[in-house]
Amino acid sequence: MRLLVLGGTEFVGRAVVEAALGRGWEVTVFHRGRHEPPPGVGVLHGDRTAEGGLKALSGPDLAPWDAVVDTWSGAPTAVRDSARLLADRAGRYVYVSSGSVYAFPAAPGRGEDRPVVEGSPDDGGDVDYARAKRGGELAATDAFGERALLVRAGLILGPWENIGRLPWWLNRVARGGEILAPGPPGLELQYIDVRDLADWTLDAAEAGLHGPYGLVSPPGHTTMRELMETMVRVTGADAELRWADPDFLTRAGVEPWTELPVWVPPGGDLYDTLHRSDVTKALAAGLRCRPFAETAAGTWEWLCSLGGEAPLRPDRPRHGLAPEREAELLRSLAG
Repeated sequence: MRLLVLGGTEFVGRAVVEAALGRGWEVTVFHRGRHEPPPGVGVLHGDRTAEGGLKALSGPDLAPWDAVVDTWSGAPTAVRDSARLLADRAGRYVYVSSGSVYAFPAAPGRGEDRPVVEGSPDDGGDVDYARAKRGGELAATDAFGERALLVRAGLILGPWENIGRLPWWLNRVARGGEILAPGPPGLELQYIDVRDLADWTLDAAEAGLHGPYGLVSPPGHTTMRELMETMVRVTGADAELRWADPDFLTRAGVEPWTELPVWVPPGGDLYDTLHRSDVTKALAAGLRCRPFAETAAGTWEWLCSLGGEAPLRPDRPRHGLAPEREAELLRSLAG
C-alpha cells in the first residue's frame, strides 16, 4: 500500500505512520515542517491554511496513493481543498473525525445512527470543534463519495499524546503521596488506544470500508479503579489513592474532564455521551482493544523518553488539578 498522511508527526497521525511503516507500506507525510517526521517516510512540505499551500501534492511526478489519512481538526475548508485535489490521485480518503460530531446529549447505547451537529465543508476557522469535524466529514464525502471512511474516534489515549490527559495523570501519580482519585472506583470508562485506532484504520482502508464508524472501546473496557491502580504500578510510585465520591467533587466545583482528565460523574448526559457509546459496528469490522495496562505502560515509557514533559497543543486547554488545589481538596476530604 502507498499511503499519504496529512500531518503524520504528532499523536494520531504519528501512530498511523508508525503502524503503516511496521506493515512495510510506503508512506509519505505532508506537513508544515514544524516537527520532525518519523524516519523512513517520504516528506512533502506545505501549509494547508495558506494560498498555494497544497502545491507539493500536485506535482506531475507523484504516483497515485492507495489511501490518504487526514487528522485535521481546524477549518473544514482545509479538508475540502485537500480532498478535492486528491480525489483523482488517491483510492480512498480516511478522515479521522470525532464522536463530538454527535448532537449533545447523546442517548446511551446508540451507535452511528445518532443525530449529528450541523456543519459545512465551506466553514472557515471560526467554528467550534464539533462543527469543524462535521464539516471535515462532509468535505471528505463530497470529494470521495463511497471512497471516504469517517473514523469517529472517542477519547484517545496512548503514546504521542499532545492533549495532556494521560501524561498529566502519569506524572501526578509518579510524584506519589496522597492522590485525589475521582470515584466511584467502579466507574466504567471508554477510550481508544491510539495504536489500536491506527491499526483498525489501516485495516479498514485496506479493506475498502466506507462511511462512519464510531471508534472507541466497548463500555466498561476499564474502570477508574483499574486506571488509577495501574498507573501506580506502572510508575512504581509510593502513592496512596484517596477516593472521592462524585457528590463531593461536584460540590467542590471540580471541573470534570479537564481538572480531572478522563473522569466525569456518572449518570448525567456528559457521562452517557463520553462513556456509553455502542461500538458494535467497529467491533464487527475487526476492532481490537488492548488492556489499559498496555496503554499506561506504553505512554509512561514514551513520556520517560522525553524527560517527563509531553508536547502540548497550543489550541487546547490545559488539563489537571493544580497541586495547591488538590491539597485543598484532600484536606476537605479528610475533614
